[in-house]
Amino acid sequence: EREMTPEDQQHQDDRESMFVVNDYANKWFQSQLWETEEGKIIGLKYFRERGLREDTIRRFQLGYAPDRGNPLTLSLQQSGFKEQYITNNADTHIGTGLVGRSEDGRLYDRFRGRVIFPIHTISGKTVAFAGRILKKKENTGKYVNSPDSIIYSKTNELFGLFLAKQAIARQNLRYLVEGQMDLISLFQAGIENVVASGGTALTKPQIRLIHR
Repeated sequence: EREMTPEDQQHQDDRESMFVVNDYANKWFQSQLWETEEGKIIGLKYFRERGLREDTIRRFQLGYAPDRGNPLTLSLQQSGFKEQYITNNADTHIGTGLVGRSEDGRLYDRFRGRVIFPIHTISGKTVAFAGRILKKKENTGKYVNSPDSIIYSKTNELFGLFLAKQAIARQNLRYLVEGQMDLISLFQAGIENVVASGGTALTKPQIRLIHR
């Protein structure tokens, strides 16, 4: 054992702060889906059209990000979260990236106008988000993901593993699919020993995660 240096302590504090921000945002996205008119008309309608039941939507903590203004940014600021943890520094990888910064310095909601899929660690902490756009927009990708940070790398995580790990261990068998909706549909059909790579090629860190 060794005593933590001030740098070690700061790194741990940064990580814990980012998980707290993500947990807050996860609950906020869910409240937007279930409790707002826009969320019900657009977000819930999309999930239901894709054949998802209410219990499935709640189990995966799916959410919605409003299409107008920057309400998440405002909510995070009003709740007292530090700017360094709600944005993302590309050099230090500190910050969740829930909030982006335009060239003129203004802050904006990264996931605006999207349905939200939270990504969890194997222990169940909310580590990142994937957002799917519902309207076709010029020069806009179908999916937006949280940027790489000191707590998240897309190539190191598997969507659904937190919920699938018991079924995988029990059956000693796992299926790998590409996207979030593929996985959620299989879960709803009773096939729970399945994980999703989220659009990336299978990586060694992901294989090690499954092997655990």
